[in-house]
Amino acid sequence: MENRVTRIGWLLWLKIALAITALFGLMLVLAPALTRALFGAILYGDIAAIDARYGVALTYIDLVHAVLGAVMAGWAALMFLVARGPLARGEREAWWMLVVSLGAWFVPDTSYSLASGHWQNALFNVAFLAMFAPPLVALRVTR
Repeated sequence: MENRVTRIGWLLWLKIALAITALFGLMLVLAPALTRALFGAILYGDIAAIDARYGVALTYIDLVHAVLGAVMAGWAALMFLVARGPLARGEREAWWMLVVSLGAWFVPDTSYSLASGHWQNALFNVAFLAMFAPPLVALRVTR
């Protein structure tokens, strides 16, 4: 019984992490000024940095953030359904779907962030991934 309760707890943690991911994605779509302020703070240590540096390009930056946010929300929705269905049933392939999907985001995003000198975004990625690591490690399906 305790194992089942623990598993339900880890699934809940994972679903909350996915909800946070979807909400972050929606923030990118619905709150462009807040998004620019957040990334300005992360990348430049100044919430007004992006607005000040990129003036005429802001509409394009907002478009890119909105597209990224919509993709993130869709990705999180799909992962939520995988966690809620096949992973909750203990299907091994579901765990791999989540892990490979997260890796397919984390490795290129973090590598490019580091290569382009935006180590702050790489740290943000590590923090984001850390939200997923404990439940995924605990829920690993080996059968």
